[in-house]
Amino acid sequence: MKNQNSKSKSRLPWILSITAVLLATAALLYPASHTQQVLAAQTQEKEAPRSTASDQSTTLTDQTDLNVTVYNSNIALVRDVRNLTLPTGAFRLKFMDIAATVNPATVHFRSLTDPDKLGVIEQNYEYDLLEPAKLLHKYVGKEVTLVRSYQDNGTTKHEEIKATLLSDNNGQVWKIGNDIVTGGYAESYRFPEVPANLYDRPTLLMSLENSGPRKQQIEASYLANSLSWNSDYVLTVSRDDKTADLDGWVTLVNNSGTAFHNARLQLVAGDLNRIQGGSLGGVAREMTMMAKAVPAPQFQQESFSEYHLYTLGRRTSVEDKETKQISLLEGSGVPVEKIFVVNGNNSYYRSAQTPGSPLKDPVMVYYKFKNEEKGGLGIPLPAGSVRVYQKDSKGGILFVGEDRIAHTPKDETISIHIGNAFDVVAERKQTDYKKMDTHTWEMEYEITLRNHKDSPITVQVNEPIGGDWEMLDSSYKFTKTAAFAAQFNVPVEKNGTSVLKYRVRARW
Repeated sequence: MKNQNSKSKSRLPWILSITAVLLATAALLYPASHTQQVLAAQTQEKEAPRSTASDQSTTLTDQTDLNVTVYNSNIALVRDVRNLTLPTGAFRLKFMDIAATVNPATVHFRSLTDPDKLGVIEQNYEYDLLEPAKLLHKYVGKEVTLVRSYQDNGTTKHEEIKATLLSDNNGQVWKIGNDIVTGGYAESYRFPEVPANLYDRPTLLMSLENSGPRKQQIEASYLANSLSWNSDYVLTVSRDDKTADLDGWVTLVNNSGTAFHNARLQLVAGDLNRIQGGSLGGVAREMTMMAKAVPAPQFQQESFSEYHLYTLGRRTSVEDKETKQISLLEGSGVPVEKIFVVNGNNSYYRSAQTPGSPLKDPVMVYYKFKNEEKGGLGIPLPAGSVRVYQKDSKGGILFVGEDRIAHTPKDETISIHIGNAFDVVAERKQTDYKKMDTHTWEMEYEITLRNHKDSPITVQVNEPIGGDWEMLDSSYKFTKTAAFAAQFNVPVEKNGTSVLKYRVRARW
């Protein structure tokens, strides 16, 4: 027993020394390896690019269908269908060649093949596009090669200098050797690579989870700004002012940052309510339309909610920064009426610029026609500008005026103001003003119309009359068109004069 205790005591220092060495070694190795792992993880997390070579990409080459629905409020709904080969599990997809003006909050991405097996975990819109200023700004704190030229004995030579970009705020600040240099020091710059978070075109970067088949057809729809359309009309009036031809055109402007090739085009006309900074709360439904019966297949219209939808009966392409015009309608032999109008003004009855002298009224000229089928029209007309032309005595087409119309349903009347008459003069003056009692007055007016044209005309005179009024006398028949208005239709012979006189009693 004594021998065993002595042996144990003799081995104890050796065991303790071995244990101490092992613990010291572990203590030295573990913190170092653990610190390296943490630093490596932090460095990897900090420097990990936002996209990697393993990311899946899709471009226009994968596109199988494209539908663009443009609203007349400077937005468009884009529906992009593509055939893709996707990995299983979690991965990232770079959805490229989208409109640069996309509203990311409106993106709707789904699989048409197996929608329950492909889900979106996260999506980012990468609009930081590659351009010289942004590329330079991404290299703050990094080394860049500066290139500048100089003259040496009449020869232009180039010098390359390594420099670190310290700042790019309202100008560059460089560190070259031990010097700090500001200003435009170089003529050009050389960069070792393009940063991962700069993109050569607008891209949606999507994190997806796929538990379905590898080959799938997917659909991405979104709203984009800077696509707009408007209507333009040409009204060509015959020499006798009785009929006209109406041609309608759609003018489509694409400033969205991308081109739309071989697209099905739809246009929505109407007053769309939108919230400030908001998005459209819905997706326009798909429709299969038949071509309109015109020489070339053009637009077919139909009611859509409280708007009107115009679908082009063929596919078309719209390049970026392009303005395209497409024929909307053609109407021939539309009955029109030329109207001369004089509108009175309330200020005439309260003051005169020159006492005793008549005041001149403009004689406005309108062409009026009805948007009806028997007149060659009869479809809802989107708001737009109408330019009016007419032939001269030698058959040449001349521009005679223009006006703008609002959205006009079928069977409604349209009036186009082309300008003021040159050869028709209207003068007015108040010839009597009498107070009958505390609340009653009598007033008399005289409106002289002179026609210097070679044909007779009829002038429509619209007079505002205040108070509780009654017509006591008038030289031409009147119509009470509103509570405070009367209308006279006064014929005037060629090279002739007509005088409209009327007397009213008003109570206030």
